[in-house]
Formats: sequence, C-alpha cells, structure tokens
Amino acid sequence: MQGKVHGKVLIVDDEPNALTVLAAILREEGYSVFKAGDAEAAEHALGKEDIDTVITDMKMPAKDGMQLMDFIADRYPDIPVIFLTAYGSVDSAVHAITRGAFYYFIKPPDYAKLKGILARAVEQRGLKRELEALRKRVPGGKTARIVGVTPEMVRIFETIEAVKDSMSSVLISGETGTGKELIARSLHYGSVRRDKPFVAVNCAAMPRELIESELFGYEKGAFSGAFSRRIGRFEEAAEGTIFLDEIGELEMPLQAKLLRVLQEKEIERLGSNKKIKVNFRLISSTNRNIPAEISAGNFREDLYYRLNVVQIQVPPLRDRREDIPLLAAELIREYGAREGKVLRIDDEVMQAFLNYDWPGNIRQLGNIIERAVVLAKKDRITIKELPEDLKTYVLHTETRPPVRTLREIEEEAIRAALEESAGNKSQAAKLLGISRKFLYKRLEEMGQ
Repeated sequence: MQGKVHGKVLIVDDEPNALTVLAAILREEGYSVFKAGDAEAAEHALGKEDIDTVITDMKMPAKDGMQLMDFIADRYPDIPVIFLTAYGSVDSAVHAITRGAFYYFIKPPDYAKLKGILARAVEQRGLKRELEALRKRVPGGKTARIVGVTPEMVRIFETIEAVKDSMSSVLISGETGTGKELIARSLHYGSVRRDKPFVAVNCAAMPRELIESELFGYEKGAFSGAFSRRIGRFEEAAEGTIFLDEIGELEMPLQAKLLRVLQEKEIERLGSNKKIKVNFRLISSTNRNIPAEISAGNFREDLYYRLNVVQIQVPPLRDRREDIPLLAAELIREYGAREGKVLRIDDEVMQAFLNYDWPGNIRQLGNIIERAVVLAKKDRITIKELPEDLKTYVLHTETRPPVRTLREIEEEAIRAALEESAGNKSQAAKLLGISRKFLYKRLEEMGQ
C-alpha cells in the first residue's frame, strides 16, 4: 500500500465486474471508493460526496463518459476525470485530453501507472483547492497559477508546501519562460508573509549602473540627479519577500555587497554611512548554470551557498508534455475570460502542441494561445490562428503516419483473414492462429 495519498475516488462503469476489480485494487491503496453504474448515478454520488477524482468508462448507456465529464467540468471544475475504456484510440484519447480529461487509459490498464496517475490527480485537486482558498485571501484574488501533474511538478509542489513559511533562501533554476516567478509568488502568497510585500527585481533588465541604487536606495545628493531620498528594494521588502530574477547577471562587486546583506541583515543607502536593519526572505532565480559560472570565475561560491539553501529545478516544457493540455486549458480560460470568449481547441492543434519542442517554454505557449484567442472568430481555436512557424511545423507533423492502437491492428488482421478465407470463419481463425470462440467474440465486438 502506498499510504501516502488518500482520497475519495468515484468509479463509473456499466460493467459490474470492472467496478468490483478496480474498487478492490484502489481500496488496497487506501482510497475511499464509490461506485456508479452509469452517469446518472455518478451525478447523484457527486452531489452527496466530496469526491477527489472520477475514473469513468467512455461508452455507457444514456450519457457517455464525455457527457459526464462535461457535467463535472460545469458543476465541479476542480475534480479531475480519468478515462478507463475498452474502446480507445489515439484520436479519442487526444480529444478527451483537449476537452479537459486528466488522463486516458485503455483496458486493461497498467495498474501501477494508473495508481501513480490517480495519486497525482488527487494531489492536484488538493492543490487547486488550496490555491482557490488562497486567491480569496489575497487582495484582488491574484496569486500564482502553477499547473502540472508530471512527477517533476509534483515534487515542486511538495517543496513549495514544505518551505513556504521558512525564512531560508530559495534558488529557482530553469530555462527562460519556465515559470520561475510564478513559483516565487506561490512561495510568498502561500506563506505566513502573504500580507507583507512581494518585491520583484529583474536583474537582467535593469542597467548595471542603476541596479545598486535600485536595491539599496540612496540619500539626496548621493550622486548627480539624486534630488531626493529613495528607499531601496531591500527596505521595501521589509518582513516580506524580495525576488531577484536572473541573479546570475549580477556583477562581482554587487555580489559581494549582496553577500554582506545576507550575512549582516543590514544595508547602507548610497550616500550614507548609517546602517539600516532589514529583515526579508530572499528568493532568487537563474537560467544559468551557476556552478559552471563559479568555475569560470563569474560568480562567488560563498554567495551561491547562501542563495542555494533550498533549490527548485524547473523542467522545460518539452520535458513535461503531459502538462501541456492542462496549461493550454488554463491559458485559454484566462485569455478567453479577458476577451469575453468561451473557446475550445481543435484536436489537431493540441496534437501539434504536444509534438512541438517549445524553445520559449510556457511563456511562448502563453503568447501563442493569447494570439489565437484574440484571432478566433468562432467557438474554437484552429490551425488558422497559429503563427506561421507553427503552421509549418503542423504541416510537417501531419505527414507522419498516425499511430494505431493494438485493437485497430487486430481488427484489420481479422478483416484481412476473412477476406483471404472468403468469409469462412473457421479457416480465418486458423490463419490468425486463434480459436473460433475468440474470433466470434471479437467479431461480435466489431458489430459483425
């Protein structure tokens, strides 16, 4: 038994045996399991129980799994939906994911993987509820929106939860556009310091000759143009958080001053000898390999150890492709609300998103989706709304032969054997190397 993640799971399937088997497996894992034989019973259970995740079949009497998912998305948008079906294909899986499904399994599933995905779904639902509660506490409802179900992102969520209230320094590493500032904001607004200042400084965007005065502040007359006193960012962040974005861009002299601030917890404004006590939590980020920069003599090793008490490594988007549908859905909702549109994304566009390498990471995905939302004329985003370079990529990916499921290959073989044997089922079974009973079962499933 995992014993780590527990929650309430609703299984929906019109096959009683499938319900019984999966329920037994999940109860062994420590989950509270509820069962429903159809969508109507599932809707009733959702109204009575605080369900964490739904695992549903696709094809069922009356309402099918997609209709059930639409109901859940409308009434309970924070509940993840996992599909588990015998009638699966690549197309239907992509369609389900683009409509908002958490994951898609074909029966019989890899139960070890199913358990892992379910644990992530339950964890994700808990995080969504925490973030929603946090949005209500933060003025203006603004907070970081971090989305992800991959193991790397789950570890990041766990680290945020473990260290959010600490005063220890955090170094967030990752490529440009991976969402490092979102993580920094989540650490701050999820902490006991949420009502205190969050001060962000982009070290790469600020002129080098100005960054020292920006951080430390200055007195009137400290230099030409200093017509009045200016409070620096360290003072502004009193009792809160200062976020130094792209800290690897700081020059060595300023690195020495920053180290002294971290050691002494005091600063001096430019043009003054008066020491001012400062108390803040430092979070920094970098897209550079700091150990390599240390070896090259470009970064102080002692400062690195001060910054790197807790390290969070953010993976590039190409290494967390499972998160792309979730990120895309979140961004479409965000920009759609701004533009007054309710949109869905075409399957071929999502397939292109899943195949693309995203050199600009989440920032690039956000820019492309914002553009598409603005340009969309109907109720969906199509390839027409994609930029030219991605359109070209889509055309290239469309030339690849589609991946077929084992069931599709099997059905094609059965049809070929029947054609070869002129419809003689006994002869066809011999050609396929299977029993007549098995062949009849498959033909019945194929509707023949």
